[in-house]
Amino acid sequence: MSSPGAGFEYPPQEVSWLKRDVLLFAYSIGCIADELHFLYELHPNFQTFPTYSTILPFKQTDQEVIDFYARFSSIPIPGVPKFDSRRVVDGQRTLTFYKPLPPTSAGKIFELRSKVLGVYDKGKPGTVVDTETVLAEKDGDMYTKAVGSAFFVGQGNWGGPKGPSTINYPPPQGKKPEAVHTLQTTKESAHLYRLNGDYNPLHATPESGAKMGFGGAIMHGLFSWNCACHGLLQTLGGSDPANIKEFQARFAAPVKPGDKLVTEAWRTGEYKDGWEEVRFIARVEGGKVVLSNGRALMKCKEVKSKL
Repeated sequence: MSSPGAGFEYPPQEVSWLKRDVLLFAYSIGCIADELHFLYELHPNFQTFPTYSTILPFKQTDQEVIDFYARFSSIPIPGVPKFDSRRVVDGQRTLTFYKPLPPTSAGKIFELRSKVLGVYDKGKPGTVVDTETVLAEKDGDMYTKAVGSAFFVGQGNWGGPKGPSTINYPPPQGKKPEAVHTLQTTKESAHLYRLNGDYNPLHATPESGAKMGFGGAIMHGLFSWNCACHGLLQTLGGSDPANIKEFQARFAAPVKPGDKLVTEAWRTGEYKDGWEEVRFIARVEGGKVVLSNGRALMKCKEVKSKL
């Protein structure tokens, strides 16, 4: 039985980006000088970091700051309550890569096509909205497909279905990770990342986070998610976007500005159509797991752990 709202399609949204945008994104998620093909527009192999498409639902075609709450409260989902976008966090995200993104959208028309997969009532904790978003050229090729969940905090108990259980991908027990990547955030890391186009006040000032029980501002969930993908690609994939096909993780806990993010990855030796499954988690150094259920499909190279 499908959930209320399932199948609802949002109007296609045109999106665009410049070389400057992909440079900023790469720098904001921790790309380093040894990866000049992500950081220098005149590099002969200049490329867009593969997860850049995750920022486009926020940025759209804008080069200016936008009103985050106004933009994301405009289109209600039929058959379910209207949820408060001021109290929403990421739940889980899977991104599949079909074609490399060009360093700029200039000369082509790109659009996001999004639809609701399900809306699930989790009781007092809140409501989960699952969506699928495809990035494609208008009347042309598909580049990425994202399947994600948004968790609307404290907005449950409206009588909706509880939803299916999710598949878990735990790391292997008793085995040391093949790769470890660390990233030290600063008090200003969220302010840098939000310039990509995600201007949620939750990541800029303490008031929103305090109201949601986080005790102040927190890092974007997709910051940690994108940083973990960079960590895997750098340590296991030779920093080559051609070596990753799929990436997913569940948002388990918030990261605070100033925390050190540690991503640990394990090769499984199991392959799907020539791509090896890699399991991973990300944690705050010395503390809680912030990304769980981590799984990627990769073509692994020599391990280069970054400690």
